[in-house]
Amino acid sequence: MKHRIGRVETQIQREIDDILLKDVNDPRVQGVTITGVRMTGDLQEATVYYSVLQDDPKHVEQTQAGLDKAQGLIRREVGQRIKLFKVPTITFVQDTSVQYGARIDQLLNEMHKD
Repeated sequence: MKHRIGRVETQIQREIDDILLKDVNDPRVQGVTITGVRMTGDLQEATVYYSVLQDDPKHVEQTQAGLDKAQGLIRREVGQRIKLFKVPTITFVQDTSVQYGARIDQLLNEMHKD
């Protein structure tokens, strides 16, 4: 069962990435990268992790608002592209691991300078 969940997560990630690129015309979601998808064991809920290039909190907030607004369109498109018994509800969460990694790199560079 775990293998199926992993395959569904991967497929949903690919489809959402494609939908954001081609179907969503909201300028607030341009430059969004889907970094991962985590689904519950019953495939009813999907948490979609995304990252944006800008660290500005205002920009991140606008991006989150754009994704929340496009959530219905994205869910409908995922349901049409992937044959599942029930289309999962989608929740978007910002992935902060990219910023965390950049901060660690910055600290390591500062340490090597000293």
